[in-house]
Amino acid sequence: MKSFDDRMASAVDNTGTKGWLVAILELGAWFGVLCTGYLADKLSRKYTIVLAVIIFCVGVVVQTAAFHPSSIYGGRFVTGLGVGSLSMAVPLYNAELAPPEVRGSLVALQQLAITFGIMVSFWIDYGTNYIGGKNQSEAAWRIPLALQLVPALVLGAGILFMPFSPRWLVNQGRDDEALAVLSRARRLPPDSDLVQIEFLEIKAQYLFEKESNALRFPQYQDGTTRSNFLLGLNAYLSLIRTRTLLYRVVIGSATMFFQQWTGVNAILYYAPSIFTDLGLTGNATNLLATGVVGIVMFLATIPAVLYVDKVGRKPVLVSGAFIMAACHLVVATDICFKGAGWVACVFVWIFSSFGYSWGPCCWILVAEIWPLSIRGKGLSIAASSNWMNNFIVGQVTPSMMTHLGFGTFVFFGYSCYLLHHGTKGLTLEEMDAVFGDREGLGVADQERQTEIANRIGLSAYAEGRDKGSPERYDDEPKV
Repeated sequence: MKSFDDRMASAVDNTGTKGWLVAILELGAWFGVLCTGYLADKLSRKYTIVLAVIIFCVGVVVQTAAFHPSSIYGGRFVTGLGVGSLSMAVPLYNAELAPPEVRGSLVALQQLAITFGIMVSFWIDYGTNYIGGKNQSEAAWRIPLALQLVPALVLGAGILFMPFSPRWLVNQGRDDEALAVLSRARRLPPDSDLVQIEFLEIKAQYLFEKESNALRFPQYQDGTTRSNFLLGLNAYLSLIRTRTLLYRVVIGSATMFFQQWTGVNAILYYAPSIFTDLGLTGNATNLLATGVVGIVMFLATIPAVLYVDKVGRKPVLVSGAFIMAACHLVVATDICFKGAGWVACVFVWIFSSFGYSWGPCCWILVAEIWPLSIRGKGLSIAASSNWMNNFIVGQVTPSMMTHLGFGTFVFFGYSCYLLHHGTKGLTLEEMDAVFGDREGLGVADQERQTEIANRIGLSAYAEGRDKGSPERYDDEPKV
């Protein structure tokens, strides 16, 4: 927006500082993600979300009241801390509180909600762009920045009325409270079959992780702060010490690397500038074009929600990559030969291809490749890769557009060519074989989990329910 450019000219007019102005939020998000695992276990998922909202709001207020680029830089970094923390804490809370039968749907729904938010934000910018007319008022950019407070405050206030995660309560030894939360959430009495089975499943998962850590790191089981720190540190180090786990780290991190280097976020961040280079004139026209792209990406995510489990991950990722690569090359050709600018329509194909493929499928794939005992830590590494590459893309895109021109899209197009192992429908034995895991970590984890389920009575309880028997088993632990 012109009024923003006038106010922040010293940062916007230089491609290097312009990149930092955009990307510093992603740098904050990367740091926020790394801190969230500890905070979520220490403070609870619920209060971690509250803390992240407070941090986010502080950053938004600083940006909204900014009169110099330094305030935008600082505000966006602080906002990023909250964004990164929320991007991990909220899905974690949802997954641990949601009924098992809808948990998978909520993962896909989250991506749909993200694209919906992107679409809404573009159209808010389009509308506020007219505030002040030709002599655009600073309210044109201060209002959309301030509007970020609305969903944040709704989340922060609303979460206070929500229960603690039953999984976190079990981890803290507060079993009675966890059972009460499940009973209220399912609207069933505590001794009902569904509530009891779900509670025992959570309990079994907690025991599984505790016993897995005791088996792998018996020297760090005294419960002291030092031992807990070293336990977590060595769990992360095991990801690079074991060849098969290192292979999965590379696959997960590379998946998130190439998700960002498909160029979609680069276009999202700098769409008005890019559309100007393609021949579209006028700030309103650029924002309108960006808003249309937001609608396309939102609609394109819907098929992924419906069909990804039927088609499989690999075909979806490969087809999306090839379509995006071809579209980037078309854009590069148009810029190189000074085309008519009609290829702005090609961005519709880029965003639709990303929406049904690399947007949602990457998160599904990186969650499926890990053995159960190391899944949380492996997924956190992949998430940090996502934010770090998001930061790099946002930082370097203005310089790439200035110095490489059409070569920027050639580079993005080349990055789109990547093949993956397919994970749809694979058993644990097959997953171990895919990654050359001679130790059979996935199978060993499953065997340990089955033994724990038998020990605490979960298997017997579930078997009795399957047979239509409502009674409790004598050997079942009293809760």
